Amino acid sequence: MAGPRRSNAVLAAFAAPTLPLAALGLPLVVYLPNYYAETLGLSVGVVGAAFLFIRMVDIAFDPFFGTVLDRTGWKIGRFKPWMAIGLPIVAAAVAMLFMARDGVGPLYLWAGLGVVYGGYSIAVLSMSAWAATLSPDYHERSRVYAWLQTGNVIGMILVILLPVLLTAIFKEPGRLVATFAPDMAGRLAPEQAAYAARVRGMGWFILVMIPITALLAFSFVEEPRKLVKETGPRATPMDYLRLIRRPTVLRILMADLITSLAPGISGSLFFFFFERVKDFPKDQAEKLLMVYFLAAVVGAPVWVKLAKRFGKHRTLIASCLVYAAVQFGVITLPGGRFWLAVPFLIVAGLPYSAAPFLLRSMLADVGDEEQLRTGQDRTGLLYAILVGTVKVGSALAVTTFIVLGWMGFNAHDPAKSTELGMLGLVGLYCFAPGMLGLLAAATMIKYPLTEARHAEIRAQLGGEDHALPLTEDLALLQPNVIADPAE
Repeated sequence: MAGPRRSNAVLAAFAAPTLPLAALGLPLVVYLPNYYAETLGLSVGVVGAAFLFIRMVDIAFDPFFGTVLDRTGWKIGRFKPWMAIGLPIVAAAVAMLFMARDGVGPLYLWAGLGVVYGGYSIAVLSMSAWAATLSPDYHERSRVYAWLQTGNVIGMILVILLPVLLTAIFKEPGRLVATFAPDMAGRLAPEQAAYAARVRGMGWFILVMIPITALLAFSFVEEPRKLVKETGPRATPMDYLRLIRRPTVLRILMADLITSLAPGISGSLFFFFFERVKDFPKDQAEKLLMVYFLAAVVGAPVWVKLAKRFGKHRTLIASCLVYAAVQFGVITLPGGRFWLAVPFLIVAGLPYSAAPFLLRSMLADVGDEEQLRTGQDRTGLLYAILVGTVKVGSALAVTTFIVLGWMGFNAHDPAKSTELGMLGLVGLYCFAPGMLGLLAAATMIKYPLTEARHAEIRAQLGGEDHALPLTEDLALLQPNVIADPAE
């Protein structure tokens, strides 16, 4: 039984908080490791170890928080209050990490990462679980999560575009530094001080966007009033292990881990590869990264349409194969030729959006399967598991810094990098993600929870929806003035 079709305006408001969260997520992978190693002077090994250790510790938090989500029953909903708690924690950590002064040590980085990942987990997990309740329909769920992924990519584009805009607005690097990083003037080289000012500008952008977007989501999007007494017994560690062992869950987790790790590796090494190997200046590398994510926005509705025609898992396989082919081919890209690189980055960006929204939509279907099998709603725990795989993938991606350090790559002084270190950079950026893309495609072969099987599950559940009845959503519907990623 299909649930209500949410209007474009409602889904846009719901996806709004993904803008600052994605604007944070990208710098955490791409900019901050580079910034702390290259500009603030910490060694690549220390930076890699900090990101890995804090991320791995944070993973243990997710299943605990997932069980809390499944037993939450506040008047305004199960997930809204947790987003309201998580977003201010994120804001506090952003102020700490992005506004760091020259001379900070490893403990400062560790503390900031611990706070930001805790708040980020609360916000992202509660939002992902909330999205699963907006519709019980197989294809409508793809549309909901495509809106979230589109918001994620737009947030990344905005934060990438921000340094370019700041440079254009202030024109002279000295004015930019005087505005955002006056304490860096005279203490760092002019180029490094300007880079520090741009990173701080990103932080201010995130801090401003968090309250604005949260207000939009909380004001215009409702969620089912599901009480704690309806959610079943408290989940135990054995429940967590049983879910992981479920064939459909295991496939999704493996695919999500791999599709998080692969772009995490290429993302964390993007600037090093294009600057050191392909001889692009940093400003051109930033523009190429923006082209990549603009292509990802264009790709989102394409993958939604393909999923509707061919099924989610087949579409995911296709996107992984495209991704792998592009990563293998990047080695042939001519160095320093910006306009030749642009079409390549467009093709590379198209598959970026596919895996995140398809896998989350597929996990919502698994939630129905699990409810039919056990009679219990494990939405929070399921998404806690999935958030955990994303964290493992991102954490493992940053270990490339440790590997490169062992191989002799020097982030602070290119002249001190060894030949082995440079070869390691090429191998890790080009070939490792490509092989992972092929492996991700293999995990989805003969995936069992198809559209037909999901229809059978919904029928056996008696058509009971987690989504709001249509009458409760009518007051929220707005004219379709925002482009729908599924149309």
